[in-house]
Amino acid sequence: MPIHLRTAKIIPDWTDYNGHMNLAFYIHLFDQGWEVLLEKFDMGGESAKTQKRSTFAVESHTKYIQEVKEGDEVDINLLFLDHDSKRLIYQLEIFNKVNNYRAATTEVCSLYVNLDIRKVIEIEEKKIFLIDDFINKNKENYKPEIFFLLDKLKK
Repeated sequence: MPIHLRTAKIIPDWTDYNGHMNLAFYIHLFDQGWEVLLEKFDMGGESAKTQKRSTFAVESHTKYIQEVKEGDEVDINLLFLDHDSKRLIYQLEIFNKVNNYRAATTEVCSLYVNLDIRKVIEIEEKKIFLIDDFINKNKENYKPEIFFLLDKLKK
């Protein structure tokens, strides 16, 4: 079973003239799901403000599998997560709860950045511990898709 991150309801502002959710809001929902994990790893918004450390997405591969429409309730789930000393690779899905189907997936490569100097840096040991602990506790629930970016990790 994928690792649930959050649930959202598709609102009218997210839909377009085709009567379904616009692609920009798929990315918005994926980003909200990822933020749940970043907070667990002390790498989210609070870290950006107080520690001047954050992640920047640098590459992604998104598949739009089946449309979602206004009023649909969706789960954002983690399918896979791994890292090296400077990068995180993860896969997420948007799953339509009511109609029971996978609507979209994304795979993203993010870099860890010092915001003061706008440069990629190594992830601090305490954050690596949080990430590794999460991976070890959850990896049996991973359900990855075909990988497009996993070779970006330098292990």
